[in-house]
Amino acid sequence: MEQETLKIEGTVENIIYRNENNGYTVLDVDAGGELITAVGELGDIEAGEVLLMEGNYVTHAKFGVQFAVEYCERKLPSTSVNICKYLSSGAVKGIGPALARRIVDVFGEKTLEIMEKEPSRLMEIKGISPKKCESITNEVQKIFNLRHLMIYLSKYGLKASVAMRAYQQWGHQAIEIIKNNPYSLCTPYIGLSFKKAEEVAGEMEETVDPHKRIEAGFVYLLNENANAGHSCIPIDAFEKLACRYLKISQSDFYDVYNYMTEEQKIFEYIKNDRGFVYLDDYYYAESYIAGRIGVMQAFSSPEDFDYEKLIDIEEEQNGIHYETLQRKAIATALSRGIMILTGGPGTGKTTTLNAIISLYEKKGESVMLAAPTGRAAKRMSDLTGRDAKTIHRLLEVEFDAGGKLKFKHNENDPLECDVVVIDEMSMVDVLLFESFLRALRLNCRLVMVGDGDQLPSVGAGNLLKSLIDSKCIPVIELKEIFRQAERSCIVTNAHKIVSGQMPDLTQKNNDFFFFKRSQPDMAINLLVDLVKTRLPKAYGYSPTDDIQVISPSRKGTTGVIELNKALQEQLNPKNKLKQEVKSAVYTFREGDKIMQTKNNYDIVWSKDGEQGAGIYNGDIGKILSISKQRMEVVISFDGRTAVYTFDMINQLELAYAVTVHKSQGSEFEAVIMPILGGFEKLYYRNLLYTAVTRAKKLLIIIGSEEVIARMVANNKRTNRYTCLTAMLRDEMKQHE
Repeated sequence: MEQETLKIEGTVENIIYRNENNGYTVLDVDAGGELITAVGELGDIEAGEVLLMEGNYVTHAKFGVQFAVEYCERKLPSTSVNICKYLSSGAVKGIGPALARRIVDVFGEKTLEIMEKEPSRLMEIKGISPKKCESITNEVQKIFNLRHLMIYLSKYGLKASVAMRAYQQWGHQAIEIIKNNPYSLCTPYIGLSFKKAEEVAGEMEETVDPHKRIEAGFVYLLNENANAGHSCIPIDAFEKLACRYLKISQSDFYDVYNYMTEEQKIFEYIKNDRGFVYLDDYYYAESYIAGRIGVMQAFSSPEDFDYEKLIDIEEEQNGIHYETLQRKAIATALSRGIMILTGGPGTGKTTTLNAIISLYEKKGESVMLAAPTGRAAKRMSDLTGRDAKTIHRLLEVEFDAGGKLKFKHNENDPLECDVVVIDEMSMVDVLLFESFLRALRLNCRLVMVGDGDQLPSVGAGNLLKSLIDSKCIPVIELKEIFRQAERSCIVTNAHKIVSGQMPDLTQKNNDFFFFKRSQPDMAINLLVDLVKTRLPKAYGYSPTDDIQVISPSRKGTTGVIELNKALQEQLNPKNKLKQEVKSAVYTFREGDKIMQTKNNYDIVWSKDGEQGAGIYNGDIGKILSISKQRMEVVISFDGRTAVYTFDMINQLELAYAVTVHKSQGSEFEAVIMPILGGFEKLYYRNLLYTAVTRAKKLLIIIGSEEVIARMVANNKRTNRYTCLTAMLRDEMKQHE
């Protein structure tokens, strides 16, 4: 039975907590003498305001009964007492309690009306100079503009967070822009769905230009296409999609399409006589990448130098013999402006890379190391013995006035180094790579390392594959499996999988084990027993630090959600001494292994007295403490301690089990992987290959031989629409 919506009117007494980014607020409301705790996306509400709230009472596991607000109508305080309380709260920058009392003493109940409509009268107040008056007026205008916008959008059931993003984007013009074109709310930054924008448009008195609807629909569909990993889409496919989704004719499609291309709101690129359509960001990114690589190639004429002699000396000093392709890779890296080093596990990529870095340093050149994720950067540091940063940390994240992400380092402030080495290039998307290239000096050399058989980036494009396929950049692929690696069944089976052969599932005394199970419950019971008891007892592994469960899917009986719940119950069970907090999916408790699921550039962390900002998608940590009073969760990410407020916990997931995609860029002492079928779209060769190569010393697969065979046979790689390869080739022709 559906719960009846309740209406409550009251005065805000106290702001307990507010997230400035999304407007999520916890506050006390005096509702006719009863003090109620209300929660929701309420925006910039301050003490003294009168609220008409619609919602329902909910019982929080830790905080008891709360009123969850779905809709909120704000009324400005009308009594002198409440107006004074409102101004004293810090609602208007520049007005403290003492000044608030003086203003209200003069203007009484008309204070707010005068501040909005006759702000110059504030100079009647002792202590308010013309300059002070101007400053307060500007702040008041911002408050009232945002307030009007929130009230306006609330009529259409839109939350405060939407209003806040719209105000950040358009300022005082926001209402007029939305009235003129409600579909403008669909922009990625504001994030309203096209369906919801349709509803808003349908409720408006104003008639919306149908062409503006189609334009917004095009942008929405192209953004959805990018979210699926494509940097562009064939025009013929886009036409069919748009006509079906927007219910428009072919004629209407081309009317708007031609207009948007002429105005450069979208872009067209012809590849093999077939047109592809781009959003501007992705077109500019791939175009810039192609152009910049062309320039880097032009600056990289081989030097007249005997690199073989240098490599001989390096061999002698380190007692290492480099095989032919390794020597070629080292010489190429030293002599060319840009190169790609690729190869599967056990082929000596790390040994080769260490030689490249060492020789650059001996030449007196400064080398920076980077990787797409925090764990990949840490692994790179461990393997090279040198500091490695995430690409985001290397470029130094900043935000512009509108709250949009940008990087400190760019063409105007390039990185101070001679060489940059990027590992795990398969995880880098085209937008990030464009930003990275813009931060390189023209004479800076670039060495890219990656495995082209791994899964592509979460973001749009298929960068590493496109670069390799273009044949415009020197690519050295290491193929020889070294003797030490040959003894590893993990390595040999990984190479079998990538070449389309069935892995050897019969070994019982090495580092690769297969347990046949056909029933999910039996597979889960075995998996939990291995993690909790058998592997720690046999190998001394920590169930949380050394062992990682990896699943192809997120949902289903052997997906990561259910596996995490089963593993949490055994590894970190409910305990009266352990505090808990609930998210939409999980109950988190002190001691849990967790993962950050989105890039958050604002989170401040500390480590050994050092402070920094940014916790990134895929970072794994441990919950140290949960405070009900402070509404905070303290988490350690490899020694970096960060504080999360309760409204941020939906950025977290339990990480006893993670998806293959989330595991990319990381290595674990032991990996356990259930493969029982059920999600056939996810079961393909390079996903299995990626999972297998996450294990350093031990890999255990539980499940079905038949499903593994289907995965190996399914070489339908993650196909993505991109024109970067063609752009690179066109660019190289211009430099010939």
